[in-house]
Amino acid sequence: MLPTGEGIIIDIGTGDGVFVFECARQNPKKFYIGIDANARPLEKISEKIHRKPAKGGLPNVLFLQAAVEDLPSELDGAADEVHIHFPWGSLLGAVATGNESVLRNLRRICAADALLEILIGCDPVRDVGELERLGIPSFSLDYIDSLLAPRYAKGGFSIIERGALPQSEWASVQTSWARRLKGRAGRSLTYMIGRAMSKDHLQEPSANS
Repeated sequence: MLPTGEGIIIDIGTGDGVFVFECARQNPKKFYIGIDANARPLEKISEKIHRKPAKGGLPNVLFLQAAVEDLPSELDGAADEVHIHFPWGSLLGAVATGNESVLRNLRRICAADALLEILIGCDPVRDVGELERLGIPSFSLDYIDSLLAPRYAKGGFSIIERGALPQSEWASVQTSWARRLKGRAGRSLTYMIGRAMSKDHLQEPSANS
């Protein structure tokens, strides 16, 4: 039997898989799925999880290659938690502008009352070109409250918490990016936590989604 007694956790844009690996090692009764459109950074850690447990293998981890726009239907309703840490490119554009189609895709893989955690690290000077290309204005708490919260509600999530994480706490985020970015002046880390809404509260997709 798969060790899913304490829930299934899905990490979107998992990158090198470090977050999934470390969490799975610390929580053996939870099952972790890391998903990324680029499989190459996952090659080494994928080999590692299939070793015998005595040699560092983990039976409660699975890595999949898929884009957030095309998540496998086998995951529908499976996730008790969905995490998106330090997204970039199209994934950043989708979650930071509240793309309805992507949000509904994320809602599709969520169980009832599942939690969605998003961590976005931005430097308004170093990242200005990418932010402008993706159509992301200054990422602030006011921006989340006034623009993103209604869009997330249309996509199936109610924002229940948001805030800025001080750099002194970045080390608690078990990702390679958190370690690389720690101490860089000017960069902020903003988090959002959403809860999957019941299907009775969802609106029909808009014509532009």
